[in-house]
Amino acid sequence: MRPILPSLNALRAFEAAGRLGSFKDAAVELHVTHGAISQQVRLLEVWLGASLFERHNRRVVLTPAARAYLAEIGPLFDQLAQATARYGLSETVSRTLSVNAPATFTLRWLVPRLEKFRVRHPDVEVRIETSNEPVERLKDAHDIVIRGGPDTFYGYVMRPFLEEARLPVCSPALLRRVPLRTPEDMRRHTLLHTSSLPRVWPDWLAQAQLSTLTPAAVLTFDHFYLTLQAAVDGMGIAMGPTALVADDLATGRLVAPFDGPRLPSRSYCTYIADEKAGDDLIVLFRSWLEDEGQAFANAHEV
Repeated sequence: MRPILPSLNALRAFEAAGRLGSFKDAAVELHVTHGAISQQVRLLEVWLGASLFERHNRRVVLTPAARAYLAEIGPLFDQLAQATARYGLSETVSRTLSVNAPATFTLRWLVPRLEKFRVRHPDVEVRIETSNEPVERLKDAHDIVIRGGPDTFYGYVMRPFLEEARLPVCSPALLRRVPLRTPEDMRRHTLLHTSSLPRVWPDWLAQAQLSTLTPAAVLTFDHFYLTLQAAVDGMGIAMGPTALVADDLATGRLVAPFDGPRLPSRSYCTYIADEKAGDDLIVLFRSWLEDEGQAFANAHEV
């Protein structure tokens, strides 16, 4: 049998968009994406068998029938809010979003930007766990998994959101002690390695046509964030991913003595299980990551 009432989410999306005259403003008010509002409105139009909005470029206008419909259901949402407040219940239900991401990426890129998401969406609790576990092992434990890519995993939706390259970085104090005018001068320096990334330095040296270069010393760490910290502390030269050292370069904690060559690197991607791919909150966070990634790309040359 056909349900007596359409989806409450569809009604909320319609009411907000009709009252505000904008899908975008409705998305902000309801803490969802513009696409989620559009999708819910389409669902309601299908259920009713009638168009609700006339679309004019970036604005929407209610049809005469939709205006009359809104006039009747709008007060019902006000009554619902009043009843909820009267009985001491919060109209907004907090939700928890579980994210799994690599530790160095989380420390150096995600956490510094996460406050912006929290301010815009205070009712969403974001729980972050760091690991390098394979994506397939995390399907039930997390809503969003962030890993390098693009890779294809059965049962997952993958979308890239942040690109980067790698280039040598070191502290200004190190350069004052031992000048570094050309790549050949690295013979007098310590090269900082990460055990899980054994090809990074050899590949860069090959691109720089310095495959036979022998540095003064080599220091290897088991975690990449330790390698970058060693560079900040003046212990040697590290291969720095542009996305993860951008703040250090901007503040002068690190410098890039050579603009190139830049070693291509894998993108950061979101991996979301198929059954969760339509969840409004998950889509909201993914869209926020993509917006932040685009903002970074616009501000930094990769």
